[in-house]
Amino acid sequence: MQNFENFLLDNLPVSKSIHPTYEDALHNMLVAGGKRFRPALLLGVVGAYNSLLLDGARHAAYAIELLHTYSLIHDDLPAMDDSPLRRGKPTLHISFDEVTAILVGDALNTYSFEVLSNAPFSDYTRVQLIRELASNGGLNGMVLGQAIDCYFENRPLKVEDIKFLHTNKTAKLIAASLKMGAIIVGKEDLADKLYDFGIKLGLLFQIQDDILDVTQSSEEAGKLTNNDEDKNSFVTILGLDEAMKEANELASELNLEMANFDENLQSELSPLLTKYINRHKN
Repeated sequence: MQNFENFLLDNLPVSKSIHPTYEDALHNMLVAGGKRFRPALLLGVVGAYNSLLLDGARHAAYAIELLHTYSLIHDDLPAMDDSPLRRGKPTLHISFDEVTAILVGDALNTYSFEVLSNAPFSDYTRVQLIRELASNGGLNGMVLGQAIDCYFENRPLKVEDIKFLHTNKTAKLIAASLKMGAIIVGKEDLADKLYDFGIKLGLLFQIQDDILDVTQSSEEAGKLTNNDEDKNSFVTILGLDEAMKEANELASELNLEMANFDENLQSELSPLLTKYINRHKN
């Protein structure tokens, strides 16, 4: 992912105004690291089928990371999770103030689509990519999931409702990352299959996060842990043992599906996916 990190650093949003901290705040969370999991998925799919498109694909990968970063900034706000730590550093509303954090989140949200609109693809491809990012990251995707998560805090949901919550809040953006990679290389027959795979992967990712929330320290996780007691997490509803069982079953299913990927896709994605599919077992 070094090439992506370089691309990110070379394309940080630039602000020219009289505001003393706005530009620093814009850069704060973007340069704080993170898994870069979603960009890696998109670039892995593109690399599997047409490495000549990787330079252009970094625009789409960056757009996804911008949108994801905005969601983390807002997720940590006092009105939502009220978290003081993210990616091993103080959250934006702690480093600066709540107003700045809200506005930076808003800015990164809209900037993600500006970046995507300037990606060096055909108009047809750009519109498809913008549609995928908007529909999965917006009102019928990530934002819907966050709304459900916040509204039902301290109100336990059924397991199927928790899956619906986290399909929207977490899984759809992961699924969109894979599908957008397929769109870039013109593999529209593969796009929906990868999206379905990504939904399962995203659910596993969330179950793992819920497990790690109760098994890791804040220092290990890079964010506040043991903070989900009032949330509808898989661990709070199912218990740790049942959540581990759900994670193991999903991991086995995903490993079987991954074994049916063609050779190029396996070669590109297996190292990354194997690491994350099994991370709850470490």
